[in-house]
Amino acid sequence: MKDKSTSTNIFTKPAAIVLLALLTCALWGSAFPAIKEGFALLAIEDSGSKILFAGYRFFAAGVLTFAFFSVKERRLLSIQKSSIPYIMLQGFLQTTVQYICFYIGLSNTTGTKGSVINGANGFFSIIAAHFMTRDEKMNRRKALGCAVGFAGIVIVNLGGDGFGGGVTFMGEGMVLLCSAAYGVSSVTLKMISHRESPGAITAYQLLFGSILLIAMGLCMGGRVSGFTLVSALLLLYLSVTSMVTFCIWANLLKYNPVSKITIYGFTIPVFGVMLSAIFLGEKVMTPATALALLLVSAGIVVVNRK
Repeated sequence: MKDKSTSTNIFTKPAAIVLLALLTCALWGSAFPAIKEGFALLAIEDSGSKILFAGYRFFAAGVLTFAFFSVKERRLLSIQKSSIPYIMLQGFLQTTVQYICFYIGLSNTTGTKGSVINGANGFFSIIAAHFMTRDEKMNRRKALGCAVGFAGIVIVNLGGDGFGGGVTFMGEGMVLLCSAAYGVSSVTLKMISHRESPGAITAYQLLFGSILLIAMGLCMGGRVSGFTLVSALLLLYLSVTSMVTFCIWANLLKYNPVSKITIYGFTIPVFGVMLSAIFLGEKVMTPATALALLLVSAGIVVVNRK
C-alpha cells in the first residue's frame, strides 16, 4: 500500500531527490580521502587494523544515530521484536560484509582497480532489484544507463597504471563481493523499510554490523591506537558522515524505486577523485574526469527518464 504521506514527503520530490542523492554520494566520496588520511595519521597498514578502524567508525555512527533520534522522539529509540532478525541481517549485509570485503580487497589490489570494480555497485543494485522484487525489472533503458554510467567510472581511472597484474579472489574478488553486498543490501533495505522508521533501522543495523566488524578486526590481530585531536576529529567526521548518509539513503529508498536512487552511486568514485584532488593535492582534475562526470550524469538521466 502506498504511503499516504508520500504526496507531501520531501523524499519524493524530484528536485529534492537529486540534491539529497548527490549530497549523500558526495559525502560518501569524501570518505575516500578521509579514510586514507586516517590510515596515515594512525599508522594503520594491516587488514585487521583497517577493519577495526571501520568498526569504530560505524559503531560511533550507530551511537550518534541512536542518540539523535532518541532526543528527537523524546524516548529511547526502540524496534519491535519481530523486526530484530531483519535489521540484524541488514547490518550484517550493509555494514559487516560490505566493509570486510572492501578493506580486505583494497589491501590486496591497486586503488585504481578497486575503485573501478567498486564503482559498479549501482549496477549490482539494479540487478538485485530485478531478481528480488516484482516491480523493478531490468529493461533496456536501465541497462543502457548502467553501461554509460560505468563507462564514466572506467574513464576516470584510466589515467593510472593500476590495471596491470593478475586477478585474485582476495583482491579484486573481494571488492566485487563488496559491490554485490551493496547491491543486495540496498534492495533488502527497501524491503524492510515499512517495518521501522529509517532512523531506527539505520541506528540498529549500524550498531549490530559494527560490533561484528570490531570482533573480526580484533580476531585478525588489528590494533588502532595513538589517537590525537586531529585523528579523533577525523574519526568523528567519518562517523557523522555515516550517520547522515545512511539515514538519507534509507529515506530515499523507502519512498522511491531502488534503480531511481542507487544509480546515483556511480557518482561516488567521481566525487572521491575530485575531493582527493582538493584535499590530498592529487593531480587528477583532467579532461578525462570531466568526461567521466558527463557520462555518469548521462547514465543517471537515462535510468530516471520516463
